[in-house]
Amino acid sequence: MTYCLPPLTLAALMLAATVSAQAQGLRLPASAPAPVPGVAQSQADYIVAVVNSEPITRNQIRQEIGRALQQLAQQGRPQPDIQALAPEVLENLINRKAQVQFARDSGLKVEESAINQAEQAIALQNQFDVAELHRRVVLEGQTIEDFRAELGDQVLLQRVRERDVEARVRVSDQEVAQFQREQQGVQGSATLQLNLAHILVGVPEAATAAQVEELRARAQAALDRAKAGEDFSRLVLEYSEATGTASTGQLGLRAASRYPDLFVQATRQLVVGDVAALQRSPAGFHVLKVVEKIDAGATAMAVTQSRSRHILLLTGPRLSESDARGKLLDFKKRVLAKQADFASLARENSQDGSAAKGGDLGWSNPGMFVPEFEDALNRLAPGEISDPVVSRFGVHLIQLEERRKTVLSPEQQREAIRAMLREKKIVEAYQTWAQDIRSRAYVDIREPPL
Repeated sequence: MTYCLPPLTLAALMLAATVSAQAQGLRLPASAPAPVPGVAQSQADYIVAVVNSEPITRNQIRQEIGRALQQLAQQGRPQPDIQALAPEVLENLINRKAQVQFARDSGLKVEESAINQAEQAIALQNQFDVAELHRRVVLEGQTIEDFRAELGDQVLLQRVRERDVEARVRVSDQEVAQFQREQQGVQGSATLQLNLAHILVGVPEAATAAQVEELRARAQAALDRAKAGEDFSRLVLEYSEATGTASTGQLGLRAASRYPDLFVQATRQLVVGDVAALQRSPAGFHVLKVVEKIDAGATAMAVTQSRSRHILLLTGPRLSESDARGKLLDFKKRVLAKQADFASLARENSQDGSAAKGGDLGWSNPGMFVPEFEDALNRLAPGEISDPVVSRFGVHLIQLEERRKTVLSPEQQREAIRAMLREKKIVEAYQTWAQDIRSRAYVDIREPPL
């Protein structure tokens, strides 16, 4: 089973449809070793490599390969050559282990409460509780202890990357101004930044004409509902087979050159909020919605803003996370039953600066809130209230009041450019940092990976 994970703050290399793909978010710890086609399953486990003093085993490599093959199969994509894939998987595991060791040696630790919060986030994203998550993990052949240990490593990796990479990246006013000068007068996709929400209805390579037509009809149904104004994130959960994206289907704000040309051409004439005509690629049928569209060389940038309220409860010795969730769920039930007003409950109970304003957070641009909060907000339609959302600040109950399209002021445009440049710098800085950690590790490769 594949669990959706809330996107976090830093792009981290992870094994997805291809081993070297980049995506945002924690990676679900592997379950029991999956059978790998073409590899003798009766062969005993053994140590393939040692990173400093810690081993990487053949079964660990099989776990990673099994996950990659499963994701490719779900997308209807052809299976890669296993013997060619295995060395990439091994290198990915070496890098990950070296980074975890570096984080521990530098004094970083992960508290049990942080692992509990990560588990809760996984469970919330998949719409069941932690007990059900544990039950499914055990059914898949993994112990709860191993699951939590691997989840802890992922939290540790995120923390060290935030500390040593993200926190050190700065974009100066001079860099923003230089970028604007360079883009003056340049037309086309060189200056275009897009954030697209995406639904993929995969088409297997060997699909018959009848199967293709059936899948086309399924994709068209998703498109028709999106154009009718249904919440796109809900359609993503119902229809999409794409992996490595947020649960909202959003692919993230990036240069148009980093999108497939098919996606760029399909959305070139659209404005924020529009949905493109149905697109076909070798992977299947695509439904595309424009979430953000910024042309750094243009005089105006338009984004979709959200106005929301929230109630924040801080967790600690006096209030457990479970109790906070229960209290917020009761608030939601009372508001929906018209027994209480959300703003009044926020004034009386919210434990942050917005309480005096009835929890009002004002108008927000994309990217203003922590990812867990923003992902939940993007799921809501105006007037709706979320289930409790866990973030590093506490537990939130969120109400979306309205959305609007707005043209950014010159200052807001500069900040949008700054955010784009910073994202690019973070990716580059992470690659350099990861290469440095790898070069400093003692790595002894003892056996072929398979």
